[in-house]
Amino acid sequence: MNILLLGSGGREHALAWKMRQSKALSQLFVAPGNAGTASLGVNVAVDPNNFAAIKDVALKNAIDMVAVGPEEPLVRGIFDYFANDDALKHIPVIGPSQKGAMLEGSKDFAKQFMAKYGIPTARYKSFTRGSVADGFAFLESLRPPYVLKADGLAAGKGVLILDSLSEAKAQLEEMLNGMFGEASRTVVVEEFLSGVELSVFALSDGKSYKILPEAKDYKRIGEGDTGPNTGGMGSVSPVPFATPEFMEKVRTRIVEPTIRGLRAEQITYRGFIFFGLISVGGEPMVIEYNVRMGDPETESVMLRLDADLVDLLDGVAKGNLSERTCRNLPQAAASVVCVSGGYPGAYKKGIAISGLEKVQGCIAFHAGTKANGANIETAGGRVLVLSSLADTLPQALEKSYAEAAKVEYEGKYFRRDIGKDVLAVGK
Repeated sequence: MNILLLGSGGREHALAWKMRQSKALSQLFVAPGNAGTASLGVNVAVDPNNFAAIKDVALKNAIDMVAVGPEEPLVRGIFDYFANDDALKHIPVIGPSQKGAMLEGSKDFAKQFMAKYGIPTARYKSFTRGSVADGFAFLESLRPPYVLKADGLAAGKGVLILDSLSEAKAQLEEMLNGMFGEASRTVVVEEFLSGVELSVFALSDGKSYKILPEAKDYKRIGEGDTGPNTGGMGSVSPVPFATPEFMEKVRTRIVEPTIRGLRAEQITYRGFIFFGLISVGGEPMVIEYNVRMGDPETESVMLRLDADLVDLLDGVAKGNLSERTCRNLPQAAASVVCVSGGYPGAYKKGIAISGLEKVQGCIAFHAGTKANGANIETAGGRVLVLSSLADTLPQALEKSYAEAAKVEYEGKYFRRDIGKDVLAVGK
């Protein structure tokens, strides 16, 4: 089978690494890929949002399946583009239809969906510029902190959590006036939920589903969860507080109602569903949906997935996922993200990376890298994700940190407290 994987980050390197283990994989193409994916397949210098160019790649390389890593092509409708093109409709796309992608592409749509199908989530209301006064009144009915979410995609920056009512009102007005462009023409205001977060992933063919290993990621740049949000500074799997009892609640109260709701709405959904959850007093609630795998959770999840990923994706494409085998390894995985100096603010690119050849017993997934001749250079804010599998989470963390120390480039930074919070909860 020839597969075209869209994306260029650590998530895509991890997916490519797992696909490469399958005997069913013939050729792997990654668009546009990075210096890490180049060792597993053929990088193609094509923007995943340029559907016409993706079509050319698919037809020229006899692609049998397209797997979509990032959310933007899905929200823009790449599934529908293939399904409605006579030359492409025989090629399955792993990912939801454009309507299904609204679970991530529109916070308001997702909240309405959860309310309709009884899926536990925070109390909320949505507002536009014409209803800003109603937004102020709703904020006054809530206790701080206040949560404001841009309705559309805002490159991970569209969520504000504010302690001051006056600041929340001011920011709501700014968001509705275009702080995040079209993404914040509608803003969801919701109550703040206090608890511990985790990520749960399911793969669905639209009828059945498989739950993949759960994970927890770390979004803030600073240790102790301080400083601005990033794309993710690390992840661990499993999550100690996600006991079998807790995960059964997740399955019955969240995953199954979501799948049933999609079918009831006649929404075509064949791909990954990310459930951003929070445990509130031991009860799972949904913070958000994503319509793809998370990053850097994927780097830990793929290490623990005891299954042929290509076989699972084939089951999604053919609608017989229930017949495929999917298990989780009992070991623990830990991923530590090395970022560029200055990230998530301004940072330099094109800095030489050394020491990758010294990494042993740990996988250095590439997130923001490029090849420059024989050299590997930085090409993004998140540069590398050092991921290890071990019998226990402390052992996996120790290994990832030891190997992260071997990699060198100017401005390298990584958090040194990944996993400490869940280990404390698990005691």
